[in-house]
Amino acid sequence: MRWWVGVMAALVVSHGVAAQGSAPEAQIQNKKLKLKVYLPDAKAGFYTATRFDWSGVIADLEFSGHHLYRPWFVGVDAAVRDVSYTADGIVVGPNTAMVGPVEEFQKPLGYEAAKAGETFLKVGVGILRKPDDAAYFFGKHFDLVDGGKWTTRKTATAITFEQVLGGAGSDYGYVYTKTIRLVGDNAQMVVEHHLKNTGNLPIETPLYDHNFLTVDGGGVGSNYSITLPYEIKPTREPNAKFVQIDGKKARYIAELQGEDRVAFGLQGFSDSATDYNFFIENHAAKVGVRMEGDQPLANASVWSLRNILAVEPFITISAAPGKEFSWTYTYTYSDLAPAR
Repeated sequence: MRWWVGVMAALVVSHGVAAQGSAPEAQIQNKKLKLKVYLPDAKAGFYTATRFDWSGVIADLEFSGHHLYRPWFVGVDAAVRDVSYTADGIVVGPNTAMVGPVEEFQKPLGYEAAKAGETFLKVGVGILRKPDDAAYFFGKHFDLVDGGKWTTRKTATAITFEQVLGGAGSDYGYVYTKTIRLVGDNAQMVVEHHLKNTGNLPIETPLYDHNFLTVDGGGVGSNYSITLPYEIKPTREPNAKFVQIDGKKARYIAELQGEDRVAFGLQGFSDSATDYNFFIENHAAKVGVRMEGDQPLANASVWSLRNILAVEPFITISAAPGKEFSWTYTYTYSDLAPAR
């Protein structure tokens, strides 16, 4: 608990991230899982930056006495493009200051066609203003012109977010719904999405889930492994000092320290949605996380620092005007058997 208090006390207020205790939140739980979820709010929300989807931000997930998805950075600085390091710990830019299995609709729709001063769309955020003719960069802050209308509905074991933006006559418009639902009394969380295109232009974008995984604030290294249903054939090889790939498994073999950063590909998947199945094991905490999706993978990769492991599956979102698109993730948490 001391680690959590220390990190949150150190967080810096900036455009994009709220101070500890000021952000609106809700809790859902069953007999196995307890979640703290931040709510979208343009003024007081934990995250008001312009990279990630504002909905379904899980600040903490408690399972079997362990805490997952807590903040992995000690400060937020608008001068930081993505990630930097200080004597106190990792400091991030506002657009990167996220927690949990958050998603980014990666393509900024209409950005290339827009002139300086005109607008473009980031799904899950809203209509943003393009300030100049520079190429798009995910770490750059953009002024929010229209964030649509967010509403939240909650039960004891589920929470639903809805964003309504634009509509008939608008170039871009949609109704976007995300529901986080706990399954019975099981250690399973389902995240259901539905996107209805109500505008005049198509919505087509890669979408990835960043999955900022932390387990009790511990480090990343030989305590972690990732198992897939297919032979891993990375287009970007991992640093052999830290990660070994053996068939369907990627195994960390050394501890990440200081400014170490390990990123690599998880290619080798087929066009079947059954390959969207990632099993992450933390052997020190004896906790497993299985992530499954109902859409074929478009890409997959890993990004890790000394205290965060992010397995990033990509899918493709496509909804023509008047059409709808749905997708679902299932997270199953488990206690690992002791090694023999």
